[in-house]
Formats: sequence, C-alpha cells, structure tokens
Amino acid sequence: MAELGALADPKVRAVNEKHGDDHGVNLGKLRALAKRLKTQQELARGLWATKDSAARLLALLICRPKAFGHDELDAMVREARTPKVHDWLVNYVVKKSPHAEELRLAWFDDPDPVVASAGWALTAERVTKRPEGLDLAGLLDVIEREMKDAPERPQWAMNTCLAQIGITHAEYRPRALDIGERLEVLKDYPTSPGCTSPFAPVWINEMVRRRDA
Repeated sequence: MAELGALADPKVRAVNEKHGDDHGVNLGKLRALAKRLKTQQELARGLWATKDSAARLLALLICRPKAFGHDELDAMVREARTPKVHDWLVNYVVKKSPHAEELRLAWFDDPDPVVASAGWALTAERVTKRPEGLDLAGLLDVIEREMKDAPERPQWAMNTCLAQIGITHAEYRPRALDIGERLEVLKDYPTSPGCTSPFAPVWINEMVRRRDA
C-alpha cells in the first residue's frame, strides 16, 4: 500500500476522476508492479479487502481468476463501483471463471444497473465466442425495448452486445443496424481520430469492412 501511495500522481487522478475513477496511479506502472509480484492469490484478496481502487486494480492483475468462488465474485461485482475496477474485474477475472455463465444469467436482469452491466458484458462475450444456445433474436428484442432509456453503464454494455451481434452474425446484421439507427444511442459520442465510433451502425460496418477487406 505504501508503494502504491508513492506511485499516486495528482495529475493522473484528475484525469481519472473525469471518467468516474478515484485513483492516481499510472496503469503502466501498476502493471509493472504486478509483473514483479507475479501471481499471489492471498495478497490479491488482501489488496481487494482494502477497498482502495489502485489496490483493487493490482489485486485483479495478480490474482488467480479460477480461485474465486461464485458468491465471492458476486460480492466483488457488487462492491466494484468505479468503472475501471468494474471493467477489469469482469474482463480479467469473471470471464475466466468457471462460474461465468451462472453469474451471467444471475446478473443479466439484476436491479442494480452496475451489476446488470456485468451480465450484459458477459453476454456480449458469449455472442462472439460461444453463441450456441443464445437466443439472439430475443436479445435484440430486449435491446430494442430497453437500451434507449437504460442507465449509462448497462446502456454501454447493451450497445456492445448489439454491435457484436451485428458484426459476428450476418443473419441478424440488418436488424442490428436498424435498431442502432433508430435508437441513435451514442450517435454523437466524441471519437478520437483513428478510433472507431461506438455508435453501433458505424461500429458494425467498420468491423465487417476490416474483416472482409
């Protein structure tokens, strides 16, 4: 914790706070520290228990994802309120867990929007990697009905799911494009030069173009 404190930079924190995060540690330096520590599951649990965001990010880099139990991961997602900690927890840990599918189903309709966004993120992962058994038409129904007025975090995750359906499943691409065009979610989101817009129709068409080029 002392070493993390020494790495904290007020300028980094100021930038992070604009995105809803509350730590000031450069992520490159954090990853270098994690590389030095290597995998240490009990240290990871101890760092997570501090509730400090930088410590939790480090914990997620040095943990063993498959060592966490179902209830433990559920509690962690409900505690992970800042965007970066939540994102790393879902992507670096939950997606690698043997409990991922069970948690996806449990979180998908959770009344807590941050938890629901984790369910949608896991669903987007399945859309691209293991779509067998998913009701893609049903997912599009839910997205069409709920995405426009959803809170920011689940809205982003729903939008990602919509885009991935359109990118990876040609038979559903026209409908995914139509939903995106009509709902206009993230249509005006500022995008840096060289980056692809998160607006689903633009995202879908660009990824398909690159793949088929």
